[in-house]
Amino acid sequence: MPSNSEFVAGMNIEVLLAQLRSLCWGAADILLSYARGEEPPFGFPKALSVEDGGEGPVSAADLAVNSWLLDGLEKKFPHANWALLSEEMVKENLFDGNKINTEWLWILDPLDGTKDFLQGTGEYAVHLALVKDQSPLLGVVLLPEVEELWIGVIGLGAWCENRKGSITRPSFSKRKLVSELVMVASRNHRDERLETLIKTLGIGSTKAVGSVGCKVATILRGETDLYVSLSGKSAPKDWDMAAPEAVLRAAGGDFTHADQRSLIYNNGDLRQEGCILASHGFIHSLLCDKALNSMLSIDPNFSV
Repeated sequence: MPSNSEFVAGMNIEVLLAQLRSLCWGAADILLSYARGEEPPFGFPKALSVEDGGEGPVSAADLAVNSWLLDGLEKKFPHANWALLSEEMVKENLFDGNKINTEWLWILDPLDGTKDFLQGTGEYAVHLALVKDQSPLLGVVLLPEVEELWIGVIGLGAWCENRKGSITRPSFSKRKLVSELVMVASRNHRDERLETLIKTLGIGSTKAVGSVGCKVATILRGETDLYVSLSGKSAPKDWDMAAPEAVLRAAGGDFTHADQRSLIYNNGDLRQEGCILASHGFIHSLLCDKALNSMLSIDPNFSV
């Protein structure tokens, strides 16, 4: 837990975190109710099927969590000097590829891992990050099905809380040889180029997991060591990456492009294109070098 300190425009971080905890566990209840076909809490409408004039549980859950979190922040901190951006609001906030003109920006994905939500794997998450000058400084990754709330504050550390407030710390694996590493990969977004990169890197084994937040959580628990995102125009968006990056970096891990450039948020293009690696950090530079060299032979025209 961080000590009391000013964080945003004189705001005490403990006050901010207390509100985030309350909002996140409320969001967990909302998502769990929609996932199980139960009556949602807090007055949100029950999901209707397309046949009944609705858009199904995913859209209903997305909109409910989006409203719950953003309205909750605005009501608790009505005078805070920040802006709000989510996947559900992007058409309202971004025009002609221009970034949002603000120093502080909340970036929200109310439901990351929609296919896993529908498939019932439980590997979906809520991502919420506070970005300052295009770099995430605070992130929360909520995993409703396993009741884990991962919190990371750059410079203050990272930890995991359950509903009762019990805290566990990140526990990276001790694996440092590339041939021993376990890579966490997407279950639903894999192509031949990524499969070739995995083989070329010489990674020991892979594990398929849904949401980016769930993937990063496996690194934080020590179950895996490395995650690679390899994509172009269909790349993950800011809201997919910002919160998991904040938590992993706060814990001491790394989250960069293969050429070790930092990810940039709120730059007018929501896509996080290229070859992006997230790891426990022990041999991150080596992994980046290997990935960079591998991509030169796999696809010389691919922008990492």
